[in-house]
Amino acid sequence: MKPVCFAALFLIASALAGRPATAEEVGCVTTAWKLLGANHKVCVEAFEDPKVPGIACHLSRAKTGGIKGSLGLAEDPSRFAIACRQVGPITLPRKMDENEVVFDEDTSILFKETRVVRMFDVAHNTLVYLVYSTKLIDGSPMNSVSTVPIRPWPGG
Repeated sequence: MKPVCFAALFLIASALAGRPATAEEVGCVTTAWKLLGANHKVCVEAFEDPKVPGIACHLSRAKTGGIKGSLGLAEDPSRFAIACRQVGPITLPRKMDENEVVFDEDTSILFKETRVVRMFDVAHNTLVYLVYSTKLIDGSPMNSVSTVPIRPWPGG
């Protein structure tokens, strides 16, 4: 492999290593039928904590349909739920940032995001995952929380 190609791959891998997780869609259900454009839906997505192996989260979110939703111009409502669970042996990193963003996705064309942050409750040896909405001017107080107590994994 040429040195230039190796350097480019290293830079790309380094940039992606510190990025929040990306989610895979598990499925959606229609909540309101629309004559034109996509239906309004609630979709469930799954992602793994990018820095804490052994944790998987499922996030449900409302998605706006209609013509604007189909064109990517609609603002999705700030309605969501999250459930995180231990799915394998948990390995905590040496240093965890306070309120670290583990998932982040745009929910409108202009400055609105759904964000999941990880917190560590040291007193209870528990990871806490909080999902909320951000907006440039006025975020939403709507939120949901899930906790994962750190326990030994059977057989691991």
